[in-house]
Amino acid sequence: MIEEYVKRLRASLPDKVTLVAVSKGQNASLIQEAYEAGQRIFGENRSREMVEKIPTLPNDIQWHFIGRLQTNKVKEVVGKAVLIQSVDRTRLLHAINIQAERLGIVQDVLLQVHIAKEDTKQGYSAQEVLEILKEEWPHVKICGVMGMATFSEDQSLVRSEFKTLRTLFDTLKTGSFADEPAFLHCSMGMTQDYTIALEEGSTMLRIGSAIFPPRCAVPPLP
Repeated sequence: MIEEYVKRLRASLPDKVTLVAVSKGQNASLIQEAYEAGQRIFGENRSREMVEKIPTLPNDIQWHFIGRLQTNKVKEVVGKAVLIQSVDRTRLLHAINIQAERLGIVQDVLLQVHIAKEDTKQGYSAQEVLEILKEEWPHVKICGVMGMATFSEDQSLVRSEFKTLRTLFDTLKTGSFADEPAFLHCSMGMTQDYTIALEEGSTMLRIGSAIFPPRCAVPPLP
């Protein structure tokens, strides 16, 4: 079933859209099924869970960290996650930069932007993003932005929030990052709202319950 869901979902997406299969809480055998269906990028939101899974699965998997990352867990994630999508505060960005320097690497990240009406969701404001860019982060590469829309049946609200994020992405892409080919990702859209996200210009989707049991009650597009 997982293989079918992955293949149908991937076939329905535009060529330039990246699918991140959210594998939090899933065991290695289920992730392996998705891998055998062609999926190579998986997202985890708990650092210890990600670290424990990595050696049990194929080494060409690209792991993305997508959950709220505590600064005391940075050492577990930097250098292991290909992309940290959830950089939502400057203190965390500093910690990632320091750990990457210790490892002698440059860590790819996305800046998480607060676009929702819900206070429970974290992230920078658009103005705070612009302030961050005034500083230098020699061991961090900012590759785009990430955001989560309000969990709502109001599609116009969700659409407006995604539109806000895409507008910021476009502003940065043609401004501060005009000469940065790595600035590619506008990560928005999950199982419940990814079709709207695609319509508003998402380049990266984070989808779990449309792929993995027991939460695959929402099927992918045919």
